[in-house]
Amino acid sequence: MMPDKCSVSEEGKQCVNPPEFIVSIVDGKDEYMFGLTCKKHQHIVTGKLTILQNEGKMHSGKISFTPVKSIGTDCIHGDTDDLVQIDLKKSN
Repeated sequence: MMPDKCSVSEEGKQCVNPPEFIVSIVDGKDEYMFGLTCKKHQHIVTGKLTILQNEGKMHSGKISFTPVKSIGTDCIHGDTDDLVQIDLKKSN
């Protein structure tokens, strides 16, 4: 499972956009996942990672943005016997 929101926070507020890219750093034949970002924050993430790489705080290598793909499956089946009904009643 992946988070349903972009990994970027601005001014202490978490971005509410869905992730569009998996951000990773490719170093030779190794790849290190960094996080998820939306299209709006792609440039900001690139800038921040470049700064961290220049300071030696992050692996050097090519910053890669791989589009997130939705995958569906029909391997899980359910029927009415699988459902549980919960009735909430306010007690007085």
